[in-house]
Amino acid sequence: MNPTLYWKDHALYLLDQRLLPHQLDYLRCGTWQEVARSIEEMVVRGAPAIGVAAAFGVALAALPDGGPGDVTGRVAEAIEGIGRARPTARNLFWALERMRHLSERESGNDHLAALLLEEAHRMLKEDIEVNRRIGENGQELIPDPARVLTHCNAGALATAGFGTALGVIRAAVLRGKRIEVLAGETRPLFQGARITSWELSQEGIPVTVIPDNAVGFLMSRGEVDVVVVGADRIAANGDTANKIGTYSIAVLARIHRIPFYVAAPTSTIDVTISSGSGIHIEERRGEEVAICGGTRIVPRGVRVRNPAFDVTPEEYLSAIITERGVIRPPLSEGIRGLALA
Repeated sequence: MNPTLYWKDHALYLLDQRLLPHQLDYLRCGTWQEVARSIEEMVVRGAPAIGVAAAFGVALAALPDGGPGDVTGRVAEAIEGIGRARPTARNLFWALERMRHLSERESGNDHLAALLLEEAHRMLKEDIEVNRRIGENGQELIPDPARVLTHCNAGALATAGFGTALGVIRAAVLRGKRIEVLAGETRPLFQGARITSWELSQEGIPVTVIPDNAVGFLMSRGEVDVVVVGADRIAANGDTANKIGTYSIAVLARIHRIPFYVAAPTSTIDVTISSGSGIHIEERRGEEVAICGGTRIVPRGVRVRNPAFDVTPEEYLSAIITERGVIRPPLSEGIRGLALA
């Protein structure tokens, strides 16, 4: 699998996920502003991948050629600027805070730039290790055989590598389980149709793309055994923000008595927010809905709404799969037990 991002010659290279599956190309980011723009424009996407990219963006600001002003000023500016790119993704702010703490602790250190870059590389390595542990913990919940429904893309390309929801699926396959994946297309940007199906097909894991509005029909026919999705932010009570459409799938899964699992690192859990009502939901440009494949499908002048995420209430979750183990209901108690504050 091609890496989501890598560092080379004082620059961050991001696999441009807007071009998949037709074109495999990396975008070079030599400034923190270019990293911020790449996050906002979804060159890189998925909460864990966004977090790692943000860390490298801060490191870019600290380099000797990172711009005018002293290094601490440039770092502070980068943290503020990158933080405006995607408001819902918890890992973005988790990573920026980690870089901020390091910068403040080492303020005045002549080697601050090197320390920040080292920390970004550490985050990248840690994310892959965390995802593998999530996969191993989660695969125990997947029956054999299983038809697994997933939504959007929570795979290697949404992280530094291996993936969260798809990491669970990968781990199950590595254990010899017979898995077939149903990937919702994920309107309006088709991350499921374009990216999830591409990832899985690259590894020879059987995958079928379905329209988002076919989920209920397939569940009613008994063609879905389990649902596994990722998360962009999880509140202290377990309410979970994920790609728009996730809430509807969770409701349908409850009606049809199908297990609904969220796979995410503990860094996605935001204990400062008591419930999903406190999660800021990003609304993106209406053109993403109005224009499909370069063709306008909504008449000009017609109003368009484009919420990027929705919130699934904790009571619809069967469990949250993390690198520290599986959190089962009552989710708020399990989250408190992780001592994340």
